[in-house]
Amino acid sequence: MDLLVWLLPVASLALVVAAYFVFGSFAFGAGYQPAPRRVVTSMLDLANVAPDDTLVDLGAGTGAIVFRAARERGAHAVAVEIEPIRVAYLRARRRLGAAHERVEIRWGNLFDQDLRGATVVAVFLWPDAMRRLRPVFEERLAPGTRVVSHWHPVPGWTADAHDAANRVYLYRWKGAAA
Repeated sequence: MDLLVWLLPVASLALVVAAYFVFGSFAFGAGYQPAPRRVVTSMLDLANVAPDDTLVDLGAGTGAIVFRAARERGAHAVAVEIEPIRVAYLRARRRLGAAHERVEIRWGNLFDQDLRGATVVAVFLWPDAMRRLRPVFEERLAPGTRVVSHWHPVPGWTADAHDAANRVYLYRWKGAAA
């Protein structure tokens, strides 16, 4: 009986934390959906991420793109996330993981980020966020910056490459209205 008295609150707390982790991000404007490994590989390959790149992942979630870019490609990788539980998770993962010196975690709104140092911007966001990001990209990206998106294209832009099987789009910002 004592075990049950202890186990029930712990299990309830775990359920609440798990539900928040999955559904709580709706309060911050987007639902959580992890990027499958094959999609992350496609995004990194299409963007040709290399050690001299600075990859910024807008809405980084649990960091699948960021940590692989740093660990496997040697890039400086920046995770931008607004949801506080995920930020705490990202910071713990950075502290404990490989290539932690090449990973930066920013707690903030993805629409307010300085993107001048980015050579690659990665996004896996909903259509409305992509619509709202287009003018941000057009204002803040340096010419030649690569934008790689999973699932939803950048409205009004023409992809330079497209992996139809994984729904990954690559754009190269040319510095003028697309």
